[in-house]
Amino acid sequence: MRWLTPDEQHAWRSFVRLQERLGGRLSRLLQTESGLSAADFAVLVNLTDVPEGRQRYQDLARALEWEKSRMSHHIARMAGRGLVVRQECPEDGRGAFVVITEAGRTAIKAAAPLHVEAVRELFLDHVTPAELRVLGDVSERVVNKLDEDAS
Repeated sequence: MRWLTPDEQHAWRSFVRLQERLGGRLSRLLQTESGLSAADFAVLVNLTDVPEGRQRYQDLARALEWEKSRMSHHIARMAGRGLVVRQECPEDGRGAFVVITEAGRTAIKAAAPLHVEAVRELFLDHVTPAELRVLGDVSERVVNKLDEDAS
């Protein structure tokens, strides 16, 4: 067993605290200001990033790191609010797409500027450009390794 050194433990625990507190604060602000949950926002962002605003259920679940049941339940709730629709896949009778609606596009357009301002105020305004580059590089390297291991 390789235990964490004091420096590693400090860095890891600080990272986890940052992630939890920042995520929680951003989620509360998003919900209060736009009525969207962090999960709603994540789904809508992913759908606006792909052509035609539609993505296969399984690809969206993989991108969000969600279990199949969580994906299904959450998309059903969003569909009930008119933010997305489920669309059957004509080439694959078992597959389906999640498609953003006009109401979903309107919601994300209203929420995105509020979210960006909160990200700036709570995070970006407190790091230097050099720190931001290092954070981006480290994050990308770890995500690439996680993706590689998942394949």
